[in-house]
Amino acid sequence: QVQLVESGGGLVQPGGSLRLSCAASGFSFSEYYMSWVRQPPGKEPEWISRIAPGVSSTKYASSVKDRFTISRDDAKNTLYLQMNSLKSDDTARYYCARGLGSVTTLPPRDYWGQGTQVTVSP
Repeated sequence: QVQLVESGGGLVQPGGSLRLSCAASGFSFSEYYMSWVRQPPGKEPEWISRIAPGVSSTKYASSVKDRFTISRDDAKNTLYLQMNSLKSDDTARYYCARGLGSVTTLPPRDYWGQGTQVTVSP
């Protein structure tokens, strides 16, 4: 079955950086769009980025554009999210998801990992 396991979260100061990883298994990773979704405390989930299979074209939500970079290593079945210039508003649980998400549509909930917590605080 589809398994997605995120890692790399933690506590970071404003302006700092973190790199999240997502290890995928149980499906042909290289053939799928992959997304990152985050859920701030007390708020609804928010799609923030996606990467296409093959050509690896990327899309970002305006809230993270120019600060976050999504990438993938198909040889390792791993998805990444490099997060720079972190702000307190970036505090959330970050989920790796299989599927084509956008600002209006989340990837299917059945194919999300368990998430990793990112806290941005002085």
